Amino acid sequence: MAYHRMMRLLLVEDELEIQGFLKASLADAGYVVDVAGDGKTAEGLASAKSYDALIVDLGLPDQDGIDLILRLRQLGVSSPVLILSARRSVDDRVRGLEQGGDDYLTKPFALAELLARLRNLLKRKASAAESPTILRVVDLELDLLKRRASRGDEVLSLSPQEFSLLEYLCRHAGRVVTRSMLLAEVWGMRIQPDTNVVDVHIYRLRGKVDTEGHEPLIKTLRGVGYVLKDR
Repeated sequence: MAYHRMMRLLLVEDELEIQGFLKASLADAGYVVDVAGDGKTAEGLASAKSYDALIVDLGLPDQDGIDLILRLRQLGVSSPVLILSARRSVDDRVRGLEQGGDDYLTKPFALAELLARLRNLLKRKASAAESPTILRVVDLELDLLKRRASRGDEVLSLSPQEFSLLEYLCRHAGRVVTRSMLLAEVWGMRIQPDTNVVDVHIYRLRGKVDTEGHEPLIKTLRGVGYVLKDR
């Protein structure tokens, strides 16, 4: 069954020419599309309706799109978000993904690539819906519905990106994961840029997960990658 048939999308884009082109193209591809030209309208729609995915431009007239995404995550909107932006630097992409975006596409873009990325997000969402909603490794627990992580009786304060990183490690507990795997699957980067973003996030995550009094779970295999101990 095609994943895109009659799925509902929210397109947040203020440039009318791009908005009209994308709405028509997405409708031709079989999606039901609502549109918003600013952050306030988008927040109202996303709070009132359930969307299978959101496409969000960062350059909105009333607020930064990243602030909108963070606000929606705080309101409990868990729909996958595809970010559109003319901002092309690695730092901008990392920031967008850290604040709750699921994928990042720079302008100008090819429609075929946008549709492919959207299908991939929806497949991942469908796959996650069929997966367990609670992940447990030793005394570490992740509630994927509530986006809540805890170790023993202690709730962990994680950023959206830290939670996604820990979720990936938990799903691959006991197996080595490389930096390239993490960049591709957690950050959506298909080429490996010159960045230490993985190392920085692992360091921060280890400081929250492997606190004093707990057995260290996150191990670094120098020159290879990382592994989350499963026993």
